[in-house]
Parts: sequence; structure tokens; C-alpha cells
Amino acid sequence: MVDSLGHRMKFAVVAPSTNTSVEPEYAAMQPRGVTNHFSRIAIPDTKVTDDASFMVMLNTIRDSTSGAVDISMSMEPGCVIMGMSAETFWDGAEGAERLHKKMLERTGGIPVIMGSTAVDAAIKAYEADAKPIRKIGIITPYMPVGDANVKKFFEDQGYEVVNLIGLKSPSPMLIAHESKAVLKNAAIAVSEGVDAVIQAGTNLAFAQVAAIAEFWLEKPVIAINTATYWHALRTMGIPDQADCFGHLLAHC
Repeated sequence: MVDSLGHRMKFAVVAPSTNTSVEPEYAAMQPRGVTNHFSRIAIPDTKVTDDASFMVMLNTIRDSTSGAVDISMSMEPGCVIMGMSAETFWDGAEGAERLHKKMLERTGGIPVIMGSTAVDAAIKAYEADAKPIRKIGIITPYMPVGDANVKKFFEDQGYEVVNLIGLKSPSPMLIAHESKAVLKNAAIAVSEGVDAVIQAGTNLAFAQVAAIAEFWLEKPVIAINTATYWHALRTMGIPDQADCFGHLLAHC
């Protein structure tokens, strides 16, 4: 017998306890017969004022991630989605590959979807429908040390990072308090001279802003939560499309 509500797919989603954006954005995108089941990475809402305090936050997430993944496995998911961002970019492409292998070992081979590689897959999906994407602008909520690792990941994939804005959000929970106006202005600021705008940081509520921004910027604007959920659906053979979340989920 299959799960009565998640008869097509049960996603386990692992996200920091301070994150209030991933769950509602994924819920808005989930198709009929697909269910999302959250396992929280327990972290305090520490102040983040510089690179050192950013690393304290990141190391706390690292220490608790495996336990959250282990808890999520008890509901026998078909796929695990990492609803956290910074660690998936850390140390560039090689670091992302190491993390992916580590998580696959933890899940016993059940597929694991990560934000960094999902965004790369999303860029390639846009390229299949339009012109190549080589120059990108990036928005993050991070301190400079986090921005540097995001930049390295995309450079390792062959992209040129032309513009990057790190919003330096003052705590992991307060990332979700960045307003739509702030995100709109950041998207405009990084869009000059690039082929696409990319957003990292899963607690930035950017999915709807990105969809609107694609219309008035006339170029791909990729929100990490949209890209990650889209990649999870397509990886698991679920072709359903949805409006209101931009070209990626509506057409790819």
C-alpha cells in the first residue's frame, strides 16, 4: 500500500529551525499527491554581525544536520530535500559533491536534492529554452565569507559572477524578515550586464519576487527554493507544472 496523501511522493525536507520561508514556499508549489515532511535542524537564533559569527551559525547547522536527516528517514521518504543553502555551496563544486555523497550515505542511497546543484540544473534548463547563460548576478543574505563560497561554486561551474549583493542579515531567523522591496531592489541592482539573476539563502522569501522580476527584467531570475523544489520533482519523475513561480516551474 502507498501513503494515502503522498501517493505519488513523500519528500523529507531538512531545514534549520529558524527557517520560516522554505516550508510555506514548498507548500505553495507542491502538486496533488505529493507531500512535504519537515525535519528541523535545531539551531539558536544567534546574532550574525561578521564572518566569525556567521561561521558559528554555520558550524551549529553542520553539527545538527545528520541528526535531522536521521529523524526524517523514519517516515520512509522517497527523496530528501536539503532546505538549507550555505553549506551546499561551501568549498565550491568539490565541497558540494562531498556533501552530497555524505548525505547519500546517511539516507542509505535515497535521492538527496541540494540547493547549489539544483540551481545549476535550473540554469541549464533555462539554457535549453533560450540563449546560454554565462554571466550571473547573485543575491544572498550572507556575510562576505558565505558570499565567497557561493561565488566559488558558480565559478567552478563555469559561470562569471559579475555582480553579487550579500544582504548581511543580522540573524538566521531575521533572514525571513527581509522585505519584498529589499529583494526587488537587490534583484535590480545585480541584474545589470548579466544573463540571469540567482538567489541563494533558503530563508529569503524570494520565490514570488523572482517570478515577478522575470517579467520586468526580461531575463531568468532563479529563486533557490523554486529551483530546489522543481529539481526534486523532476528528479523523481513528477512533471507537474505550476503558475505564479516563473518560467522554471511553469515550462521546464
